[in-house]
Amino acid sequence: MAVLITPTQASNLAIFEPGDVFGLEYADDPQVSPDGKQVAYVRVSMNIMTDTAHRAIWQVDAKGNNHQPLISGPGQYSSPRWSPSGDRLAYLSKVDDKTQLHVRWLETGATAKLTTLAEAPSDISWAPNGKWIAFTRKVPGPAPQLGAMPEKPKGASWADPAIVIDRMTYRRDGGGNIAPGSKHLFAIPAQGGTPRQLTTADYPMRKGIAWTRDSRDIFFSGNHSDDHEYQPRQSDLFKISLISGELEPVTHQKGAEFSPAVSPNGLFLAYLASSDQRQGYNPSQLMIMNLETGESRSLTSDFDRSIDDFQWSKAGEVLWIQYVDQGMTRIASLSLSGKQRQANAVLGGTSIGRPYTSGTFSINGDDTIVATIGSDKKPADLARVQPDESPLFLTDLNNDLLGSKTLASTQRVTWPSSHDGKLIEGWVMRPPEFDPASTYPLILEIHGGPHTAYGPNFSTEAQLYAAAGYIVFYANPRGSTSYGEAFANSIDLTYPGYDYDDLMAGIDYLLQRGHIDPEQLFVTGGSGGGVLTAWIVGKTDRFKAAAVAKPVINWASFVLTADLNYYFATTWFDTTPWEDIQSYWDRSPLSLVGNVSTPTLLLTGELDYRTPISETEQYYQALKHRGVDTLMVRIPGANHSIYKRPSNLIAKVNSILAWFERYRSNEKDLLAAP
Repeated sequence: MAVLITPTQASNLAIFEPGDVFGLEYADDPQVSPDGKQVAYVRVSMNIMTDTAHRAIWQVDAKGNNHQPLISGPGQYSSPRWSPSGDRLAYLSKVDDKTQLHVRWLETGATAKLTTLAEAPSDISWAPNGKWIAFTRKVPGPAPQLGAMPEKPKGASWADPAIVIDRMTYRRDGGGNIAPGSKHLFAIPAQGGTPRQLTTADYPMRKGIAWTRDSRDIFFSGNHSDDHEYQPRQSDLFKISLISGELEPVTHQKGAEFSPAVSPNGLFLAYLASSDQRQGYNPSQLMIMNLETGESRSLTSDFDRSIDDFQWSKAGEVLWIQYVDQGMTRIASLSLSGKQRQANAVLGGTSIGRPYTSGTFSINGDDTIVATIGSDKKPADLARVQPDESPLFLTDLNNDLLGSKTLASTQRVTWPSSHDGKLIEGWVMRPPEFDPASTYPLILEIHGGPHTAYGPNFSTEAQLYAAAGYIVFYANPRGSTSYGEAFANSIDLTYPGYDYDDLMAGIDYLLQRGHIDPEQLFVTGGSGGGVLTAWIVGKTDRFKAAAVAKPVINWASFVLTADLNYYFATTWFDTTPWEDIQSYWDRSPLSLVGNVSTPTLLLTGELDYRTPISETEQYYQALKHRGVDTLMVRIPGANHSIYKRPSNLIAKVNSILAWFERYRSNEKDLLAAP
């Protein structure tokens, strides 16, 4: 039976604690079976012994019954994909650091390992006839060489050979140095056999592959420009024959076309497209191409929101689109004439560190729609989305843990910016045992991006801050997504800037509402939020202490050391540092370090290549030079997404809270003062 989820009513329950992070679970990547009766999904839990997020594949029927593990055990299991007839399930299994493609026969439970590859397959997709499975994987290439070493004597122990790098983007956050080679498209018989490599040219591939209805051809996205390293915002759609390998260009537009999907009747190709404008934010539109005429048109040209995902309905008369609107992830049906109808559901709960927007959905059968839906008090569960009705929850993954906890809830607030009166949106979380007769310290928590968005979503970090006795305030200042293209690009070439005024006006607005001690204000943020936090303490001393996580401090050094260096330099700036160093310096928090008096903690993963730790080191040394109270916390083995290991998330929150406690005054301190 379906699960009825109600909020906790008791007021004397335990609060959320750091160790509870290991008890959290959430649902991800739901996949509805072709008959619409079953849902396979990835169940993510935290393993306290291995300090990892464990992924297993579970199954539940569309009424919420028969919830059971399907593929579990040691290892990581992901990407469940139903065969067209619904009798088999393809999935990826990672055991002993090797990811391989498997197929499971649902009736018998028999499983076949289809690949034995040195490089991990991804983007798996069944052919409509059920005879083939397409996937992508990296094919190694020869390493560049420079000079020849003499022959090593037998039995000698020499140092590792020198590494020669010749590509623009030579490392990726979370992956380290990029091994030589390119991603290619493959197809393998669904009954097992030898994978067939379909593409051969060494060009970057982008998201999404799709079969034609006759299972003869595959659409994919790639950047086939001769100077593709210098065109990071460019990609086109191509079609390749399974039989002959003949390659045919499908689109020729400036900008990126990606995520192709063929309509059920095979007449249309839907895909996403974004422009190649030199601006910080280029939203994606949903395009549809008549495959007979080759003509394309946008279905969302009048819709000022970026389309993040879409799926065809069974009849092919409408598409379901996913987008973020005012900090909330939504889905809606969209007819081929562009008529839209929003579903009564808000997706989320698959990003549990900070309150970012998130979520996924699946449609199949007679348009059975299942989505990941969370709230400010719980991560994602599976829910069936029905038109004009509230979601019908199919799982309740966290009641065993969170049902016995009293959690902070969010309240939406809006206020006019002090810069231009533009309306800004945010959310306030009060401590779980909030007393309206008392005043509390406040933590301003700033999102990264900067082109991302927060919303009323579950956040482990914010819950722990609130449980420690803070009012938590987070917002979507200008530059945030989900408020339209103009709002997001209002910080283009001026970031950080007036977003500072948006946030300070929000603080002033909350102080007027009461319950906040104006002498107990704290600020923190990560990535783009780290940039703004460092900018804030260079502009004002109103905060008792700050915690700057994984920031950019010096834009000139950043665009020459970050993993996506050329993209940042040519998208967030309109010239290079050596051509206009002043424009880089004027936007760098390092330029304001001479004003800083706020005690400032710095925290970054040592393997962060998105905002390299050298940025943190610069700011730490500058603060030390000036005698400002500071500490640098380095998270060993962590990349930009620090919270990918549960203990790292706990270490981050505990470090920030311990730092703030050094400067926090409470009633006991005041009573003890002479």
